[in-house]
Amino acid sequence: MAYTPPPAGDCVFLEQDVRCILAPNPSPMTFHGTNTYLLGRGEVCVIDPGPDLSTHRDAILRALGPSEQIVAILCTHAHLDHTPLAARLSMDTGAPVYAYGTALAGESQAMSQLRQTGGLGGGEGIDHAFTPDETLSDGAEITLGGMTIQAIWTPGHLSNHLCFAQGDRVFSGDHVMDWATSMISPPDGDLTAFMSSLDKLKGTSARVFYPGHGAPASDPAARVSELYAHRKTREAQIIAALATQSGTAEDLAKRIYTDIAPALIPAATRNVLAHLIALCDQAKARHIGPLTETAEFEAN
Repeated sequence: MAYTPPPAGDCVFLEQDVRCILAPNPSPMTFHGTNTYLLGRGEVCVIDPGPDLSTHRDAILRALGPSEQIVAILCTHAHLDHTPLAARLSMDTGAPVYAYGTALAGESQAMSQLRQTGGLGGGEGIDHAFTPDETLSDGAEITLGGMTIQAIWTPGHLSNHLCFAQGDRVFSGDHVMDWATSMISPPDGDLTAFMSSLDKLKGTSARVFYPGHGAPASDPAARVSELYAHRKTREAQIIAALATQSGTAEDLAKRIYTDIAPALIPAATRNVLAHLIALCDQAKARHIGPLTETAEFEAN
């Protein structure tokens, strides 16, 4: 069934204690916009406050009942469609901001070295100004508004990405979405870490995933397995393409992604580059010359 989003700014109850407000920032990368969640009643936690737009700030505050207050702001990751409103909302309400850390927190040594070497590009949409008041390590539990919320570190889409588990619900940010696969753009994104994070989420017994964009995933286990299989299929396609002819990430994206709009080829190219870097680490491919975003790759 096709997903029909609510109007931006409307407060929609998904459960008795879960509300969603769609931010007015639709795009090919954000779908209909960012989902901002209000978790709890009375004492409320805001998950992913979204872009710094006054209309969205007003919609969040308007959704609160007369006796309700925001006690915490939780951010899944530091992209510009998820975190910029956090600082202003914190100033307005006094609620602290929780996250894994700044945008590059948790970055792997391999990605850090690639960043220092340069030539890979990246940096799309990162909120470099984001600094949380409180950092949450993997598995950390906090009690807010009478609820226990567990932080699950899920790097891959971005190194500081967290999912938040509460009861039988997981707020999955951009790691698991029902409408699309996650963008992985190295060195910000790391495919090896992404796959490990999917393995970690396989261990949850959640009833539903509430993503950063699009509709809830009502069968989380099936969706995680589907995303894992999709990445393995894409890997096989890249290996097969390299066996036929070497090429750059963009060349391979145009050969493999034959069913998408031309405007999405740059994003597909970044995903292919992430796969190519992982394949080089596995000795299944190699780059000719320095590793840059325009490097040519061949089968190993």
